Amino acid sequence: MQSPPSDLRAPLPVLPTMKPRLIRRLLLPLPILLLMLTCGYVAERLSERAGIRALAENGARQLELHARALESEISTHTYLPSLLELEGDVIRLLLQPTPYRRERVNRYLEGLNQRSGSRAIYVLDPSGRVLATSNWQDADSFQGEDLSFRAYFQDAIAGRPGRFYGIGTTTGEPGYYLAHGLRHAGRIVGVAVVKIRLDRLERRWERARLDAFVSDENGIIILSSDPSRRLRSVRPLDDETRSRLAGSLQYHWVRLDELQPLDRQPLNPGAELLSLPVRSANGEEHPVRYLAQSQPLHDSAWTFTLLTPLQDVRREAMSHGMLAAAAFALLAILLIAWNERRKVIATRLAAREALQEANSQLERKIAERTADLRASNERLRAQIRERRQAEETLRKTQDDLIQAGKLAVIGQMSTSIAHELNQPLAALRTLAGNSVRFLQRGNLETASSNLQTINELVDRMGRITASLRAFARRSDDTGEAQLGKAVDAALFLLQPRLERTPLTIHRDFAEACLAIDQTRLEQILVNLIVNAIDAMATQRDRQLWLEGRLDDQGRYRLGVRDNGPGIPPALRSHLFEPFFTTKPGEQGLGLGLTLSASLAAAAGGSLSVRHPEEGGTAFVLILPVLATAPNETAADE
Repeated sequence: MQSPPSDLRAPLPVLPTMKPRLIRRLLLPLPILLLMLTCGYVAERLSERAGIRALAENGARQLELHARALESEISTHTYLPSLLELEGDVIRLLLQPTPYRRERVNRYLEGLNQRSGSRAIYVLDPSGRVLATSNWQDADSFQGEDLSFRAYFQDAIAGRPGRFYGIGTTTGEPGYYLAHGLRHAGRIVGVAVVKIRLDRLERRWERARLDAFVSDENGIIILSSDPSRRLRSVRPLDDETRSRLAGSLQYHWVRLDELQPLDRQPLNPGAELLSLPVRSANGEEHPVRYLAQSQPLHDSAWTFTLLTPLQDVRREAMSHGMLAAAAFALLAILLIAWNERRKVIATRLAAREALQEANSQLERKIAERTADLRASNERLRAQIRERRQAEETLRKTQDDLIQAGKLAVIGQMSTSIAHELNQPLAALRTLAGNSVRFLQRGNLETASSNLQTINELVDRMGRITASLRAFARRSDDTGEAQLGKAVDAALFLLQPRLERTPLTIHRDFAEACLAIDQTRLEQILVNLIVNAIDAMATQRDRQLWLEGRLDDQGRYRLGVRDNGPGIPPALRSHLFEPFFTTKPGEQGLGLGLTLSASLAAAAGGSLSVRHPEEGGTAFVLILPVLATAPNETAADE
């Protein structure tokens, strides 16, 4: 074969220099990073504002509810002082005091105080001295005390209703005083006073985990779910106000320090963002950000303030911000990859055109090489077509596999949610039916307790779906769980089943703090206990053992064993397979053990089964233990 002429061996056109492209690639990450941070910050701010608006709407409803409850607690005893005006012995004692009349009135007030549930009831003469009192037999009796300096006496003796919150000078107990001027023949001959305790509201707030306080007309916090805030002022007190309060002994000798927020940001009338110092269990103070919503009470000059922590809103906003930043970064990477791909294709097309031009010149100049070059070109084109076809087939296969995986995960999540919510819905149905019957009987307290339990179950259902989503995301945050609380919650959720199928439960496990989410541990226990109940449904003697100890590797080993008929050997190898169940009909989906094993594995543990020789079935749940257990006692205090 002859060599091509020298003019055909000329080099191909030189591509543009790579230096400007290198500079652009080095400078490109900086604006992308700035845009990513900006996008994350905007998403975080928008999410935080939306979360605060949602908390404000929910807080407004709670604020109205608890404010009305406080007013109802006060109004329950407002009739008592005026009731004494109808008692002839009280009027006769005020008109002409004698030891005999004083003893009769003392006994009457003592009985009235016990029946009404108030702290104390006493009667004062026009000079402000106590003539008769319900605590006349106590060591700290009010008998004979001069209370003319009290504001409630001064208002009542002037014919106005006396309303006063203060600390008793004799007992040192805080209370709310209701005073009424007792009239005879058109003139006030004495004053009746009822002292009530409002600390039941504080205990109710603590049980409901409500962070709230009530401030009086002086701006002093008189009721608070946090004892450290009680008798502190919500606004600065000038010297004149401090002197007036000290002279009236309304708050005894308390210093009345100011509750100073670290940060304050007004939102709208009656709502603001506060940052308050909170003392943790180890005694250290750290700032906590709250949404503070206030509402004045109708029948008094008090103000009810509800504090809603913003940690969850802030955490969720940060998550949304990071997700938005990650989404922007992914989009930017895709755009850059698409642009680079476009440039590569353009470069390849340019090189192909140059090659075709060179081939045309070669075909014109060298006739003897035409056949060989054409054959080579045909082979190259065939290889290119085959490669493109292979790439297209591979890409389509990958897309089909990804889509099939998505559909499988979606199907597993939907059936898992239906399976896990079945038992809380049954409990909700039972509690709702009981609430209707209690309401028909007029038993409002029990009905209110059932409705509170329904609310907790609804929150639990939300945590169930949240835990399923967290499991689907394969989160590294395993959380923490108290074993005793999880067992109690699982047994409570299964209470209707246990009433229909009673069994004896042997609890022999050591309390531990496990490295798994509280709701996930409850899900596993519910699934295992339900399987045990179903396995022992046809027998009379039903026994269930919950046995737990630390193993040699420092992990917690919890056994759930029943005395049922056991599992046939032919079915034992299929226990943890999805949709496999030994229950008849539509009683089970066959996902309980599969989901429980998955939850245990996600927490770094395992779920296995053994078949004791004495009969029954024993499931063994192994979970890691947290290095430091939380101080529950300190937290409760």
